[in-house]
Amino acid sequence: MRVVFFGTPEFAVPSLEALLGEGFDVAAVVTRPDKSQGRSRSTLVPSPVKAAALEEDVPVLQPEGPSTPEFLEEIRRLAPDAGVVVAYGHLLKPELLAIPKRGMVNVHPSLLPELRGAAPVEWAVLRGLENTGVTIMQMTAGLDSGPILLQLPHRVPNDVTGGELSVHLAEMGAQALVEALALMEQDMLRPVPQEETRATYAPKITRETARIRWDAGPDAVMRATLALDPKPGAWTTLNGQEIKLFHAHV
Repeated sequence: MRVVFFGTPEFAVPSLEALLGEGFDVAAVVTRPDKSQGRSRSTLVPSPVKAAALEEDVPVLQPEGPSTPEFLEEIRRLAPDAGVVVAYGHLLKPELLAIPKRGMVNVHPSLLPELRGAAPVEWAVLRGLENTGVTIMQMTAGLDSGPILLQLPHRVPNDVTGGELSVHLAEMGAQALVEALALMEQDMLRPVPQEETRATYAPKITRETARIRWDAGPDAVMRATLALDPKPGAWTTLNGQEIKLFHAHV
């Protein structure tokens, strides 16, 4: 199966590595442009996905946005059987979703329709969920609302940090992805529509979300501290100084 892979952060790397390890033909990787870092902003740092792709000699595309006519024509030229999206960082328009013969699938770190949105790992811990997991979803124009192709559940340990949970779910997502694509090749997948009445949301973590609310009680403080460890870090103030908190026990 010929695949174009869309992804950017460390979370997406296991899925790319799994595709390559299982012999999928990764025609190209699409990732966000390199970030400027350093005091002068003159140092360009590639995304983890770009670094992983270059190590395997996979062609890399870095459009400013994935909707230009030139970019869409490039994807058409690659003629993928399927597109794979793992934490790419851009919403994809219907014109792009329609290019691969078998459509585009997404690795999402929750049991959809629960925790749709940008930060499902953090919100699973923030809300004290006992179970989460990964979903392989057929992509549509809506926000994480496409038909479910495959799900794997995962129990959330009481003391797990958001960073630790993300690592576990990234590996599970890679496993589920190669399984789903193998079934897709054999026409053995049966998409299941999501139940809209069960949908919950996991919006982007803001600075205000990360602020510790001491009046919320010890359990809520612990969950916030764990959920946002290591990034962006829960914060509070002490003697007029901002401090960040990492890991916690009650």
